[in-house]
Amino acid sequence: MISKKTAKYLFVGTFLGVLLIPLVAMGQEAGATTTVVTMASAVKTLGAALAMGMSALAAGWAQSKIGSAGQGTLAERPEERIWVVTLTALPEVIVLLGFVMAILLNG
Repeated sequence: MISKKTAKYLFVGTFLGVLLIPLVAMGQEAGATTTVVTMASAVKTLGAALAMGMSALAAGWAQSKIGSAGQGTLAERPEERIWVVTLTALPEVIVLLGFVMAILLNG
């Protein structure tokens, strides 16, 4: 078991990583040698990164809750497996919507 302090640092590092990776990935244009960064483009890129990062975090949190409840359900009633799989896959729609929003903001 890890200590609470280590868990807190791990959580903050993961949270910042999820927010910063899309920001860096969407902030670079392919083949551009010199670009002028305006405040409007920076805010758009930050918004796109937040849309993608926060939707990924929300989907991961939702899947963790659904997955643990689903395992308990399967232990008692194995015939409900199709519902558990369906409910576990539903939060991925949140990530897809965040991805679409990031594309729309950056496009």
